[in-house]
Amino acid sequence: MATHLRAGEIIVERVNCQSLTFRITIIVFTDTGSEVKFGDGFLDFGDGTDPIQLPQIDNNDRSDLGPQVATASFTIEHTYSSPGKYVIGYVEPNRNEGVLNIDNSVNTTFYVETEINIDPFLGCNNSPVLLIPPIDRACPGVAFFHNPGAYDPDGDSIAFELVIPKKEVGTVVDGYVDPNAQGFYENFNQGNENLNGPPTFSINPVTGELKWDAPGAIGEYNVAFIVKEYRKINGDWFKLGFVTRDMQIIVEDCDNERPELQIPEDICVEAGETIDEVIFGTDPNNDNVKIEAFSQVFDLGASVDPDDGSFQPSNPPAELRFTWETECLDIRDQPYQVVFKITDNPAEGPKLVSFATWNITVVGPKPDFTSVQQDGQGILLNWDPYICPNADQIQIWRRVDSNPYTPDDCETGIRENAGYKMINEIDASATSYKDLNLAAAAKYCYRLVATFAQPAGGESIVSDELCFEFVPAEDPIITNVSVEKTGESNGEILVAWREPYEIDDVVYPRPYIYKVYRAEGFTGDANMVEVHSVEIATATTDKLEFRDTGLNTTDKVYNYRIELEAPNAVVGDEDPIFSAVASSVRLEPVPQFQRIELRWSAEVPWSNVIPFPPDSRHLIYRGELGDTDAELQLIDEVDVNLNGFVYVDSGQFNNTPLRDDQVYCYKILTKGTYGNPAISTPLLNFSQMVCAQPSDSIPPCAPKLTLTGLTCEEFVKNQRCDLANAIYRNVLNWSTEFIDNCQDDVSVYELYYASTQGAEFQLLASVKDTFYIHDEFSAVPLGNSFKGCYKVKAIDRSGNESEFSEDFCVDNCYKYVLPNIITPGNGDEMNDVFRPFGAESFEKHQTDLCVRFVESVDFRVFNRWGTQVYSYKGRAGTENTIFINWDGKSDDGNELSSGVYFYEANVTYDTVDPENATERLKGWVHIVR
Repeated sequence: MATHLRAGEIIVERVNCQSLTFRITIIVFTDTGSEVKFGDGFLDFGDGTDPIQLPQIDNNDRSDLGPQVATASFTIEHTYSSPGKYVIGYVEPNRNEGVLNIDNSVNTTFYVETEINIDPFLGCNNSPVLLIPPIDRACPGVAFFHNPGAYDPDGDSIAFELVIPKKEVGTVVDGYVDPNAQGFYENFNQGNENLNGPPTFSINPVTGELKWDAPGAIGEYNVAFIVKEYRKINGDWFKLGFVTRDMQIIVEDCDNERPELQIPEDICVEAGETIDEVIFGTDPNNDNVKIEAFSQVFDLGASVDPDDGSFQPSNPPAELRFTWETECLDIRDQPYQVVFKITDNPAEGPKLVSFATWNITVVGPKPDFTSVQQDGQGILLNWDPYICPNADQIQIWRRVDSNPYTPDDCETGIRENAGYKMINEIDASATSYKDLNLAAAAKYCYRLVATFAQPAGGESIVSDELCFEFVPAEDPIITNVSVEKTGESNGEILVAWREPYEIDDVVYPRPYIYKVYRAEGFTGDANMVEVHSVEIATATTDKLEFRDTGLNTTDKVYNYRIELEAPNAVVGDEDPIFSAVASSVRLEPVPQFQRIELRWSAEVPWSNVIPFPPDSRHLIYRGELGDTDAELQLIDEVDVNLNGFVYVDSGQFNNTPLRDDQVYCYKILTKGTYGNPAISTPLLNFSQMVCAQPSDSIPPCAPKLTLTGLTCEEFVKNQRCDLANAIYRNVLNWSTEFIDNCQDDVSVYELYYASTQGAEFQLLASVKDTFYIHDEFSAVPLGNSFKGCYKVKAIDRSGNESEFSEDFCVDNCYKYVLPNIITPGNGDEMNDVFRPFGAESFEKHQTDLCVRFVESVDFRVFNRWGTQVYSYKGRAGTENTIFINWDGKSDDGNELSSGVYFYEANVTYDTVDPENATERLKGWVHIVR
């Protein structure tokens, strides 16, 4: 019957975010030259439930898309039982006859699918929506364009990708070729519109514009693409799902040129501003044209004039006026896309169209500071209530010393490399914040940024900078933690500080005793030890210094702080007077092809980003393998305001490319400031020396993994039968023997975890140490169990990865023991029911008999003749527990007589090896009445 389906897609909407119910709509476009109606196909929800067969549905005429085109749709709600990924598919026989680029299309089923991802971590979600119909017409030799007018209702990012049309789930249509295949052209090498090259067929992954330059043979073609959606969560992008559009392009014999659009440049506006722009349309043949606009913004208050879709003369150019009074609710991270479509109206032949996409970004207005002042031991910031009530958070950004940059138009958030650090994020309704983490003598400068909740997201323009001059210099002022010598056991660090020149010397009379404390890492006081002490009897403005020796500056970062003791203080037992904590500078090389990238960092109370040269430039020193720190030579400098703490050495120092077979050694000299003229600037601090070789392709050796933890005996002894309050922790250790061809240049270890044998491993942690504690606080929590399998690999500074260690699995100490007697109804409240040994009975029995790590039990009782008299099924965490609690009655509720009965129990344990998860217990029980 020359059947009937031209194009279609499936759109999915979540009914509400508190349920797992979705509204699923199938939209198709049909060929009215066939008598067959849409329907009788099967919709599969992708969750294992039975597909449903659709009823036949009447068509709605779409003569605006050309002759013999109609549309129909079907909507149904479906509730999923649990989170997961589901592919919703619809299949129906058949496609319409005569599609040129699909073999035997009239006998080919039509299939489209949409994927949804129900994940509490990713949040509530709806599929993308496509506003422009999937039927368009083209002329041979004239470039063809189509845009689906897609948008995401949640503000997620969308991307487009061509795929092959399908005839059923997992199976593409037979004999598909792209529309620009050579067989559709008389002169393939001149098949494009300009007659100077072969035809092309592509889709813009960002705008979704489909371009065929240019059609060849007359006829109908079907193509397909997917609209993928992505959501950014905590800085990482996650794919949510996709919608498949199967569309038809009808190439007709015509002598026509496509119309053209003139649209404004992409714009960015602050919420509250009004957009008022005119879009122009022309036609090379002076045919009348119609300009239409498609976008989510028309649901948000935008409008066009005229809005009746009427044709206008194209000479002078036709006009469409777009207006939109934006508001705070329109703020989001992704730009809004407005797709304009222009259609001509020739006297004969098909209408041709062109598309243009206009991006509009709506951002939040800047917050406004009102004051900054000292408040006790802190700095109190105040600002006006934020103008947008839908803002989610206010970010407080701080840096030492001023960086008075002015953001560019619509530049949101803090500028990269500006030297600010976010110190807190608070509710957007707040109008003040007290900063207590201060370093003596520092000048602190603040900025505010308003952010908006995901998934739409978005942020504001940054506030003006507001500074506090200066924190009272009542504590020691640490100024230097500089690596003077690099070594594994003989490294040296120079630590320097200034006296607290504003301390109350009446309350704290001299002499002062200064103690230097050291700890490993960028921050924190774990393993902090006193390494130096000096008494200063007379005030001085000079730096006080101490050289810490015997250190492993090759592999470790150290942090320091200075304590002041005043033995003659008159204030009694007060808190110690400490400086802020400052770390050494850590330099990391990243070898690349014929170059080496350097990255460095430090945690210090001063700023290592000075806004203006020459102090904004950190210095790069380089030497050869075997050179000492002092022998390295200055080769370059880098402005960290422009480039951040990154430098790429490609041989520009002496115009000599780096050699792949040579090792180069580096160190960095950073420059810092407290922003206080009383503290000399710049503060100069060296990193450690590191060595690297370009184009390193040699991976590290595979680590060897071990695991330590409680034995089953220790676990039972400590926890007895109280599993609910047990501490679940696996301590993992690994080592690497650098032998043969592998290198000792490990940058990080990646530890992977699978909850059971055979399950897919997932990244658990990336660590620089050779141990890791896996517990409930890990990024992938261990949960109420010990079970799991682990493996680890080493990655060097060039990104080379070692082989994985051997898998190491740990299991639970599972147990299920049943008694052999019950005495129901005798009044002694002992053995009244038949149940496994558990918490209530451990005083009378050994605790190693207690139930442990049982998921379910299937229990049956038989009399001496083998007849089943009782059955029970229980699962942990449900009303029917795993403890059975059989009272000696049969399934029909009658008391069974005294005597011996036999039982069988199929027990499922929570084990690492699924093959060991089940156990069949058989035994006897004596009922004593």
